[in-house]
Amino acid sequence: MKLYSYFRSSASYRVRIALNLKNLPYETVPVHLLRDGGEQLKPEYRTLNPDGIVPTFVDDDNHAIQQSLAIIEYLEETHPEPALLPKSPADRAHVRSLALQIACEIHPVNNLRVLKYLKHTLGVDDAAKDAWYRHWIESGFETLEARLASDTRTGKFCFGDTPTLADLCLVPQVFNANRFKIDTTRYPTIQRICDHASQLDVFARAAPGAQPDAE
Repeated sequence: MKLYSYFRSSASYRVRIALNLKNLPYETVPVHLLRDGGEQLKPEYRTLNPDGIVPTFVDDDNHAIQQSLAIIEYLEETHPEPALLPKSPADRAHVRSLALQIACEIHPVNNLRVLKYLKHTLGVDDAAKDAWYRHWIESGFETLEARLASDTRTGKFCFGDTPTLADLCLVPQVFNANRFKIDTTRYPTIQRICDHASQLDVFARAAPGAQPDAE
């Protein structure tokens, strides 16, 4: 198995956690998103992932899969233990809803392509770009915190006391928030869950600083 990844990519981070939780050995193939204009945009990589983004996962049968949540769902279906989704349909929908709030509402407006467009095409300066980044994380975390704090299904993790798909999305997003100096103590449930997860080896080994391409 190969994972085409960039150490600071939140989407790659999600998949690394999933692979570790499933205890699946894999080879990391670094794709530097900034060097030489972005290695993800080179023709060689775009033959593998036409969108020019990371991650891309290649399984043992040489199937290339794009999009982090699709990769994680594939791993869940092919290696169902330990499960990343609960058993009941309502609970599965709840976990997916939390994951999608992060992966589809908070993260996309702050990814590298958007930030580069803001700066290089629209002429936004660094201070305004950083303010944009912080605004969308803070706005998303406010509602996410309210959901997690008020739901009886929230435990040590976003759902109960074992990691689920939602935690795989939450921990990388908190990492991003910390990079941009957002005070995450304002979101105590989010902070508590992330602190607990970060103590586990499977999460620690997936962290950006533990990757072979870390800078």
